[in-house]
Amino acid sequence: MFKRLDVRSKNQIGLYIHIPFCKQKCYYCDFPSYPYMEEYWGAYTEALVSELVLKAEEYNGPDIGTIFIGGGTPSLIPSEYISRILETVYKHYKVSRDCEATIESNPGTLTDEKLKQYKESGINRLSIGLQACQDDILEKLGRIHTFKDFTFTLNLAQKHGFVDINADIIFGIPNQTLAQWKDTVSKVITFELTHISCYSMKIEEDTVFGRLKSAGQLEEIEDELDRDMYHYAADAFYKAGFYQYEISNFSKPHFRCRHNMNYWERGEYIGTGAGAHSFIRNRRFANTADVPEYIKGIREKKPVLSEDNCLSVDDGIKESMILGLRLKEGIDLAKLSRELGVDLENKYHKKLNKLLSQNLVEREGSVLRLTSKGMDLANMVWIEFI
Repeated sequence: MFKRLDVRSKNQIGLYIHIPFCKQKCYYCDFPSYPYMEEYWGAYTEALVSELVLKAEEYNGPDIGTIFIGGGTPSLIPSEYISRILETVYKHYKVSRDCEATIESNPGTLTDEKLKQYKESGINRLSIGLQACQDDILEKLGRIHTFKDFTFTLNLAQKHGFVDINADIIFGIPNQTLAQWKDTVSKVITFELTHISCYSMKIEEDTVFGRLKSAGQLEEIEDELDRDMYHYAADAFYKAGFYQYEISNFSKPHFRCRHNMNYWERGEYIGTGAGAHSFIRNRRFANTADVPEYIKGIREKKPVLSEDNCLSVDDGIKESMILGLRLKEGIDLAKLSRELGVDLENKYHKKLNKLLSQNLVEREGSVLRLTSKGMDLANMVWIEFI
């Protein structure tokens, strides 16, 4: 069994590459992703390449510990485009020898040739969007694939030597039953996966589901059922050898997603592509999500940003508390106090006592982490630090 360490070097940063194209917009999706834009694929790839070079020059070819190609559906576009993008990365950045390089994909979009080229380009981790194992639910979600398509895709990836594979699944889908969710969980456990991302559905306003909800034609499931689904999955994954290292993420030993860990630990990262976010040198900024506007700005060497902020010390403290408490291991208040130059025990004395009395957090020495109750009511914890 292939095994790698799931820790990152503090001197390395993450690189995110956004491919905003998809075959069809899922009914719950509010990410910057767009169908029917095939005519932009080539020009967008060239813009991405140019932006990668611009940022490499701006930040002096930084050390890259993780690469994450997300979307949209990156596996939809020709693999030659992915290869060109990664060739640029390896030419202009210092990529670590044990770099974790992930590409998101959807069943039905991967082929032998694509997987072969991904391997040759340095990709060593796949994230596949399954979401549910029932075809009727997949259709209601606006997904373009069937459960059979997923199993075919997974087998194909494993045939090409991919071992580090994640599957995304969703619970709390309108009209989804507990029996259906248990069926999805039990089937996912039988696959040779190293990682499972398990998300509770939130209906966002600017989506098909959001508009149906506003019109009174769609209802979210009851909170109690949502929590029953969550706890069932967490228990089942634990028994199957998966460790829950973050609220929504479970991995086999040594297969945590290093790229996402970097986000939660407030490590630096560069984002490229339309709608991509960056955090570097205490500055958070994001590219415009408008594809033509993004391409035009890069061509003129004047990237168009949708936001750009330098964080204050207090902003950094709040982020460290909120992001760190997403992790099962929690945060070491003493260690974090030294890193931030602030006595967190003193700063949050009353809030910590309140959360402890409500059994939302627990302490072990200087380590603070969410309780099982706190996992369910995480928003109540995070709001204390906003």
